[in-house]
Amino acid sequence: MKHISILVPESSVMQSIADPQYLFSAVNYFMIQSGRKPLFDVQLVGANKAITLNDGRYTVHTEALLDDVKQTDLVIIPALFGDMEHTISLNKKLIPWIIDRYKQGAEVASLCMGAFLFASTGLLSGRKCSTHWGFANLFRSMFPDVELADGRIVTEENRLYSSGGAISYWNLLLHLVEKYTDRETAIRAAKYFAVDIDRNSQSSFAMFQGQKAHPDEVIRQAQEFIEQHIEERPTVEQLAEKFGMGRRTFERRFKQATHNSVLEYIQRIKVEAAKRTFESSRKNITEVMFDVGYTDTKAFRNTFKKVTGLTPVEYRNKYNKQVHLN
Repeated sequence: MKHISILVPESSVMQSIADPQYLFSAVNYFMIQSGRKPLFDVQLVGANKAITLNDGRYTVHTEALLDDVKQTDLVIIPALFGDMEHTISLNKKLIPWIIDRYKQGAEVASLCMGAFLFASTGLLSGRKCSTHWGFANLFRSMFPDVELADGRIVTEENRLYSSGGAISYWNLLLHLVEKYTDRETAIRAAKYFAVDIDRNSQSSFAMFQGQKAHPDEVIRQAQEFIEQHIEERPTVEQLAEKFGMGRRTFERRFKQATHNSVLEYIQRIKVEAAKRTFESSRKNITEVMFDVGYTDTKAFRNTFKKVTGLTPVEYRNKYNKQVHLN
């Protein structure tokens, strides 16, 4: 029997508590149907017997308090919402409990923005982690000692698991089901819940908004220049000269402020502009490529796929309804 402890933190997302409970209970049912014994003993665990969520709209009744659970096989940290620093402070009682369970041999998995509470334990220091793409910059600023796996949906290292944004946590849950049971059972669960199993990237969903929450005003001006001249292809030397710096100083300050190199930033800005055009217009690939300053079809295709995980044609077909009306 595998003992699974689903934490119920303050300011957590109700669905990310209910979904893993539902999934592992369903897998137990599948196993009984196939003549096997149920494998999972699932408990909701919290610091209090009743925890209110969503400004009092829901109340979750836990089945065990922290002190009641001395040993478990898997701890699941659900998604959180709100101001992350405040939310972590509300749940500080959970942190030593998570650390102790891990030291006693339990695995720990965070769903979406549960990674913020997970990283607060220190267990992820020097290790990889996934979280929602929209909060990557905040995560990096709060936990610079954790290596954020950009775009990854499932990250696993040393009995520590984390997932990408929103409902992509289903892929992590299915990954755990397969690990604890077998591939056949994981596929059955994926079909039952209509989840695309083995999806490993959230890159195609990400919207690059530029990292401007930093104090370097000159670099912010450089970012705005790049964004306003999307059809141009300035060199790093040209940008550095325009903003009154040597190349190496400009590159260092740009990387420090944005967490991207200058060239990476230019690429991501151009790809984001191309994505928006593919989503909303009938322009062909070549027209969009020229609009964002590319003249080499192969280079544009390779860069676009590197950033989004999809080719330009695949992206347009996925997100542009007009394509399917032709």
